[in-house]
Amino acid sequence: MAEPPVAAPSGSWFTPYAAVLRSRIRAQRAYRLSFASEVFSAFLIGVVEFAEVWVIFHNVRVLGGLDMHGALLLFGLSNTTFALAQVLVGHLDTLPTLIRMGTLDAYHLRPQPLLLQLVTGDVSLRRFARAAVAIVVLVIGLLQNDIDWDPAAFGLLAMTLSCGILLFGGIFVCAAGLQFFLIDGSELTNSFTYGGSFAAMQPASVFPLPLKLLFGFAIPVAFTAYLPTIALLGLPGPPLLPSWLVWFTPLATAWIWLLALGLWRLGTRHYQGGGG
Repeated sequence: MAEPPVAAPSGSWFTPYAAVLRSRIRAQRAYRLSFASEVFSAFLIGVVEFAEVWVIFHNVRVLGGLDMHGALLLFGLSNTTFALAQVLVGHLDTLPTLIRMGTLDAYHLRPQPLLLQLVTGDVSLRRFARAAVAIVVLVIGLLQNDIDWDPAAFGLLAMTLSCGILLFGGIFVCAAGLQFFLIDGSELTNSFTYGGSFAAMQPASVFPLPLKLLFGFAIPVAFTAYLPTIALLGLPGPPLLPSWLVWFTPLATAWIWLLALGLWRLGTRHYQGGGG
């Protein structure tokens, strides 16, 4: 007599993570006035950041080979990718608090990867407001500039947005991995996460050589916006960062994630518990 088929388990491997995310989203929306004020604050941050760029290019017509229209494209690409990466993994910057309070020890008791638990353990809806400002500026920049929209340009834009989000996400993971050693070193790591975002908004051609090497290759945020911008506009770029280098963006993203996962592995192996 044939055995009855074994019923497949309901749900999928992502079911528990989705349940946690839904609970976090409901919790944020429960207090509407607080949620509205946080969204408005994030929106103002995006507006103020754009105002800084507008003031610079309103007074300096051309900077680093880019005019105001080029600056709109540069700002839109850099801030869109950073803001969306911040929505997905930006809450990793709370890891020092979890380590100090011993809360992180509870995550080790669950049969899921620690990094995936932390990434899916929260999502900040207010950060979508900052992303919305960047997306609007990006659309305006794409419309204002004279871009030859052939298949290569569409492919370049798609590659830039996807790889840019992943690249900034990898930088957040790098910073989180270092927190296992630094504990209270968030100010230091923020210089690479949020400092990297600021550097990505600038024309890299104006950087001195050490900064070009740092933000062009070591922490390659130039691949998130500057190189795509000059490539879409048909500009050659400076000698160290020519526009054709933009097609190596997936390689730059892979380098950051190789570094991120290596630092994360070293950090988690170094961690001995909260001591509580």
